[in-house]
Amino acid sequence: MSVERASAREAPNVRAGSLQAWSVAVRPRTLLVAISPVLVGGTLGFARTGSIDLIATLLVLGAALLMQVVTNMQNDVGYTVRGGERSGTRTGLPRATANGWLSVRHVRAGIVVAALVATALGFALVAHRGWPVLAIGVSSLLAALAYMGGPRPIAYTPFGELTVFVFFGLVAVMGTDWVLTGSVGTVSALAAVAIGALAAAALAVNNHRDIAHDRLVGRRTFAVSVGEAGSRRLFALLLASPFALLPVMGHVAQAFGLLLPLVLLPAAWRLYRAFVTCPRGVAFNDVLFGTFRLELWFAALLSAGALLGR
Repeated sequence: MSVERASAREAPNVRAGSLQAWSVAVRPRTLLVAISPVLVGGTLGFARTGSIDLIATLLVLGAALLMQVVTNMQNDVGYTVRGGERSGTRTGLPRATANGWLSVRHVRAGIVVAALVATALGFALVAHRGWPVLAIGVSSLLAALAYMGGPRPIAYTPFGELTVFVFFGLVAVMGTDWVLTGSVGTVSALAAVAIGALAAAALAVNNHRDIAHDRLVGRRTFAVSVGEAGSRRLFALLLASPFALLPVMGHVAQAFGLLLPLVLLPAAWRLYRAFVTCPRGVAFNDVLFGTFRLELWFAALLSAGALLGR
């Protein structure tokens, strides 16, 4: 899922082939989307069972981070190959391949390397938990590659937010819990919905910002398909639903420390107001990064509340 963009003016001195150029393609600030579900799944699993395998936790985290890296690099190169930069109307962060800082061939090689390392971590987890882990890993890798790859990329359809919700919420949180504990708790399933909604909200910001540009290049995102009013309603739903689920989680677990993320409600409201009033263009990046931070804080406080509940 690539959710960082800005005009090339924001990075005018990038040297071709440099570490800074690779940072543009990898987009490290988006990695929060991969960390949050592993944190929540692992902590809730520990809170329920009282034990956790640290080595397996590190393997899961490494695989999740690599899936995000693969997605970001695939998005960078795929968008360039499809000519998405040619209209001159995009307002997001620069792409390394579009600006000539990295070649398409080198970024594709980077994708292969990251995918191979993720596969190696996956086989280590298969040895730990069994072959069902392979299904989780393969489906996640295929989704990462298909977001901006193949004949009909997910990024060109209205299903981008749904894909993020499934793989960075349901699969990531419940998969982490299952790999580390051998089971999935009810609270983990509810938390997976909450984390998935916040991850999808970040992509909703990205797609809302780029409605005009995406129409020009033929991307039929959810925002393009339903219009700005529908896009605002989607963001409101994705932002509010995690907080609505907190009392349910607290009741199910009889651990009212799980209500701790409610302290973030004022921040969520400010983020929504910023989304509604934000002028079109690069100013939306502040809302985007604010959504990343909200997800990470939500995950951290939910995890802390689970531990307090023990």
